[in-house]
Amino acid sequence: MAKLIYTAIASLDGYVEDEEGGFVWAAPDDEVHEYVNELERSVGTYLYGRRMYETMMVWDAVSGEDEQSPTTGEYARIWRAAEKIVFSRTLAAPASGNTRIAGEFDPLDVRRLKESAATDLSIGGAQLAGQAMAAGLVDELRLFLGPIVVGGGKPALPGGVHTQLELLDERRFSGGVVYLRYRVGGRRT
Repeated sequence: MAKLIYTAIASLDGYVEDEEGGFVWAAPDDEVHEYVNELERSVGTYLYGRRMYETMMVWDAVSGEDEQSPTTGEYARIWRAAEKIVFSRTLAAPASGNTRIAGEFDPLDVRRLKESAATDLSIGGAQLAGQAMAAGLVDELRLFLGPIVVGGGKPALPGGVHTQLELLDERRFSGGVVYLRYRVGGRRT
C-alpha cells in the first residue's frame, strides 16, 4: 500500500500563510529545494484542493530555458510528470497535464487510491491535509520549519486532531530551516 504524505513549509510558529495570506517568506533556498526534490521523486500522485492546485500551477510554466535555477527546473519536471487529482466543486476543467478534477474529498476514495497506487501520494494544502488527517489517512508528516515567526494565519496542522507521532528523520539546513519527518500514529510501514 502506498503512503499518503503531507509536506508543508511553515513558519516556526506553525503557519503556512501569514495573516494576510502571504507566504513569500516560505520560499525555499536551493539547499532546501534540492532536498525537497529528492523527497518528491517517490511521489506519483499529488492530491490538491482548488486553491493549492492554482498556487502550484506556476510549476507548469517553468522550463529548463527559463531564468530559474537548475533545482527549480528539476522540481517543475517532477511536478509535471506526476498525476494530479484536484478536489473541487467549482473547478470545471484542469489547467495542466496529468490532472483530473474530482468532486468533493471522499476518504473512502482516497483509501482505495492508497491501496491501489504503485507509488506514494502527496496531499497538498493545510485544509485538505487536515481532512485527510482527521480521517486517519495521512501516514507521514514532512515539515520544513522556517526561521521566522509570523504571529498568525493559516495553521499547517489541523485543530481538533489528536495523534501520536514518531520522529523518523530530522535535518538542519544552513539557512536556518529545520526538517522534521514523522510517522503518523507511530505505525510501522
